[in-house]
Amino acid sequence: MRTRAAAILIQNDSIALIERHRAGRHYFSFPGGGVDAGETPEQAVVREVHEELGLHVRVIRQVAEFWYRGNRQMHFLVEQTGGEFGTGHGDEFSGNYDALRGTFLPLWMPVSDLLTQPVQPREVAALVQQSLRTSWPQEPVMITIQG
Repeated sequence: MRTRAAAILIQNDSIALIERHRAGRHYFSFPGGGVDAGETPEQAVVREVHEELGLHVRVIRQVAEFWYRGNRQMHFLVEQTGGEFGTGHGDEFSGNYDALRGTFLPLWMPVSDLLTQPVQPREVAALVQQSLRTSWPQEPVMITIQG
């Protein structure tokens, strides 16, 4: 089992995402990555956002726990505290990265486009849109997809 920590970062009616082209697929994912040994999911999401987006963030709270094929993804609402968008320095942005892992392009997408674009996981994209219309859940929403 692998645990992934992902960020939900919204500013000016747009959300930070990573555009991916991988194995013939085109999709968008929430910035984040694997939780390292000795690291909390909250620490991992802060580190991953810095590596992928070049931003410093503060975790507000966990809003979703998504299970897919036995892998756990924890999604955290975060806010920017510093840094410059697009200056990520993680391995995926270096010239030495394995091309089989696909491309990574950080971008801002209008929140209104979340469900019209191939944003993964869909269920979390829908939760974000719903929460912006109403309010964020008080407890993390549990989502399990068999696959």
